[in-house]
Amino acid sequence: MAVVLSMAPWFSAAAVLPQLRAEWHLSPQAGSWLALAVQLGFVAGAVGSALLNLADRVPSRVLILVGAVAAGAANAALLGAHTGAAAFALRALVGVALALVYPPALRAMSAYFTRGRGLALGIMVGALTLGSASPHLVNGLGGAQWRTVIAVTSALAVLGGLVAALVGPGPHRTPAPPVRPAQAWRALAARGPALATLGYLGHMWELYAMWTWFALYYGGVLRAAGSADVTRGAALATFAVVGVGALGCVVGGMLGDRWGRTRVTELAMWLSGGSALLLAALAGAAPGVVLSIGVFWGFWIIADSAQFSTIVSEVADPAYVGTAMTAQLALGFTLTAVSIALVPVLEPALGWRGIFVIWAVGPLLGALAMRTLRATPDAARIAGGRG
Repeated sequence: MAVVLSMAPWFSAAAVLPQLRAEWHLSPQAGSWLALAVQLGFVAGAVGSALLNLADRVPSRVLILVGAVAAGAANAALLGAHTGAAAFALRALVGVALALVYPPALRAMSAYFTRGRGLALGIMVGALTLGSASPHLVNGLGGAQWRTVIAVTSALAVLGGLVAALVGPGPHRTPAPPVRPAQAWRALAARGPALATLGYLGHMWELYAMWTWFALYYGGVLRAAGSADVTRGAALATFAVVGVGALGCVVGGMLGDRWGRTRVTELAMWLSGGSALLLAALAGAAPGVVLSIGVFWGFWIIADSAQFSTIVSEVADPAYVGTAMTAQLALGFTLTAVSIALVPVLEPALGWRGIFVIWAVGPLLGALAMRTLRATPDAARIAGGRG
């Protein structure tokens, strides 16, 4: 619950980006930088947290409380911003603050579970997914009033921090280790963790780019079909496409524990990349067809996400599990900034068909990395089915 609420500011600006661009007279490139700001801020916050080993040294509920309240405050400050530059800085601060929410939440959950950890972390990432989708629901229900979306998501984040303060340490929590900055990357350097991280990067290549730009793409689909309320229709459709991923995370967690983490991550990426290619082939289809494919895509695009963190939690030094997770997230979100930024640059020349094909490359390569991992000795160290 704390994560569902705390992550609400992440896509609050993306959900109302068309209105912000119109009111602040932003170019498409400036609008994309507004969407990128949170990713870049999160990377900066995650790198700093990993180097200081914060997720392993500071109680998770303290980090989440501080991060959620700070994210809510920075997000609410958008209500007083009048320029794109000010909005960019505030959105970057939201990202920095949320780096104190997501990795510690994964660390906290792993301290409660050894058996069934894949499902437990799947539920946690499902909460992040639902929280990320919530601004689109607020936008769809509240119309085009972007200030309402910002205000509501800011309040939800603060409430999430207060809920996190009620969560005690898990029974498998390790004592606070000494500060070792090099530990941030050491856990990911061996062949097995490196392959898992490569798979994670393939997964992240498409994930946040799709989450960020689907509303804009689907708005164009509705406009071409002559829809009477494009803004609300696109917002509700995007909530469905992103929000269904919460269920995908739960299913992915169950399959990861029972069938094997490398198997379910490979399956999810084949289906996700295939969905992108199918949508590329049917990009001019009716809104109902596009939405149906989008919902299927949204289910599988995130179903594998928690399993990458779970793999790291099982192979990393137990004292620095939170640090290893944070480092992996920092790498993944760095790549998302690239894939998000490419869309407004390439879409005018390639169209959405070309964008979907480019997005499909990541998960298809990631699936091959996970198949390779399954054939290595490191697979035996990964719990859940047969590696």
